[in-house]
Amino acid sequence: QVQLVESGGGLVQAGGSLRLSCVASTRTFSNYGMGWFRQAPGKEREFVTAISRNGGSTVYADSVKGRFTISRDNAKNTVTLQMNSLQPEDTAVYYCAARFFKADDYVGSKMYEYNQWGQGTQVTVSS
Repeated sequence: QVQLVESGGGLVQAGGSLRLSCVASTRTFSNYGMGWFRQAPGKEREFVTAISRNGGSTVYADSVKGRFTISRDNAKNTVTLQMNSLQPEDTAVYYCAARFFKADDYVGSKMYEYNQWGQGTQVTVSS
């Protein structure tokens, strides 16, 4: 069992930036692929971005490409989501997710691939 704690959410105006962090409580963080998902009111949870165990591979949803950047620091058990040029449609609860993957460079982009989830952090973008 891995505990994931997200932070960094808040209220920002359109065009602004936020930086989300997720800290994992495990001694083997480098064994876990990490992902960010989001859920807007009245909508299903959707994939945002994910990163491989070794940090060498990333995948982004089309809606955030060029605006969001995922990174990880295995020494600090942390995965970070830098969000720039935020728009009202980015308003959602953002969830950090983790899963042990055998391959160092595999990136999981489906919800069912992850079995550890954080509680979420609210991001609200005003127009």
